[in-house]
Parts: sequence; C-alpha cells; structure tokens
Amino acid sequence: MRKFTRIYLKQFSMPLIKTQEEIQILREGGKRLSAILNEVGERAKPGVSAEELNKLAIDLAKKYDSVPSFLDYKPEGSRSGYPAALCISVNDEVVHGLPNGKIFKEGDIVGLDFGLKYKRLYTDMAITVGIGEVDNKAKKLIITTKESLAKGIDAIHEGATVGNIGEAVQKYIESRGFSIVRKLVGHGVGHAVHEFPEIPNYGSKGQGATLKEGMVLAIEPMVNEGGFDVVVSEDGWTWKTSDGSRSAHFEHTVVVTKEGVEILTK
Repeated sequence: MRKFTRIYLKQFSMPLIKTQEEIQILREGGKRLSAILNEVGERAKPGVSAEELNKLAIDLAKKYDSVPSFLDYKPEGSRSGYPAALCISVNDEVVHGLPNGKIFKEGDIVGLDFGLKYKRLYTDMAITVGIGEVDNKAKKLIITTKESLAKGIDAIHEGATVGNIGEAVQKYIESRGFSIVRKLVGHGVGHAVHEFPEIPNYGSKGQGATLKEGMVLAIEPMVNEGGFDVVVSEDGWTWKTSDGSRSAHFEHTVVVTKEGVEILTK
C-alpha cells in the first residue's frame, strides 16, 4: 500500500540502505508474500466474496509466521487505520479497495495488494487477475501492466535514478494505448510500510533520487484503460478512475545490487 498521496510518503527523508542480514530477512519475507498472494489470486473466482480472500490472506500470513502490514495501518494525516488486510480493487477501482461485501462476477478484473511484516521488516506486492473469462481489452490491460513492471525493474541499477524507472514504465504503457496514474506512486520499503524515495511511474532519466546498492524499493505501475486521473471514493480509502474506466496494478519489492536488481517477491 503506498500509493496514498505524496504527503504519506515522508516517513523517512533519506533512502535507508539495508544490510546483507536485513536483505536476507526481506528475501525470506518476500517469498512468503509471493506464496500468499499467488494462492489468494488463484482463489479469486466468480461467486467468491472479497471478504473470503481477505480472511484467507490473514490466515496464510499466520501460517507463514508473519503479520499483514496493511491491517490497521494509519498513514500520516489519517484519522483511522486501514480496515482490511488485503486491498481488493475491482474494475474502475485503482488501489486500496475495501472488501465491503463485494462478490466477484464473471468478467471482473481484480487488483490484489498485500503487505507483509516478517521479522520486523516489510515487503509489498500486488497482482491483477481476471475473474472467469474477461474481454480482450481487459486481457491486454492486465498483460501490459505486468509487462510495464518488468520494464521498470529492468531500468534499475546502481547509479540510475528513479526517473529511469518512471520513463521506462511510462513509455511502454503509452505505446500500448493506456495511461499511467500520476497521483499515486511507488516507494521505498523495508523498515516501514513506506520509506523514501517516492517512485513515480512516469518521468525522465536522470530525475529524482539516485539508486544505491542496498536500497529496497516497491515498484508498482497503476495503469488505466482511459485517462490517468484518479479520485478518492466516499469510503475515504479507495482510489478510482475519474472516468470510470478499468485499472490494473502490479507490484514487486526489489533490492538494488552491485549487479543490478533482485526481485524479493518473485
């Protein structure tokens, strides 16, 4: 969960370089998170409720000796904590969707975003799945968003900047006829749910913070079928597309290495 508005991404003003011991813990936590989220995604079928998936994510976290990091998470400026463990965003919901009695229908597309605390360190991951048979444009949206995440990760190496990531994601998304969300961004992660630096999914090479070995980042393109503008819904948490078009979201936690980058939530 990261995406809130930029005011919420200021918990740390400098990148936190992780030690090799911390990276190993994050690697172990990332494997657990990947296993949990992929199992949750496989259970997303027509007729299944969002609350069932939320409960499953909580149960699986316990099984893996971990704690859901979004449940009751209270970002700076918020009056209350996030009321679910799993963000479940359906169709025109971009991120931070609440379960709220949702029942999945054939043709829906569903973003599943989960954070995990393992041995006091945090990882973050998101996937988007189709419910039953989805239309061709939805398939293209999901595939393009997933591929744009890979493009962004491929741009990471020591000495690059966060702008390198944003440019790679934006160019790919726009070349495929979709738009990249600008109000919501990726972020550093590890000691907290959100750390510096912000990682927009748009921009130009050379802009923003310089990437250094040991930095742990949550890279997460949020891609809309229509325009890029988004708004917060009445529940105070869920971000939706302004024009009602569908949205997809993928995310990995990665670490900058001497050789380039390693995906911790693979």
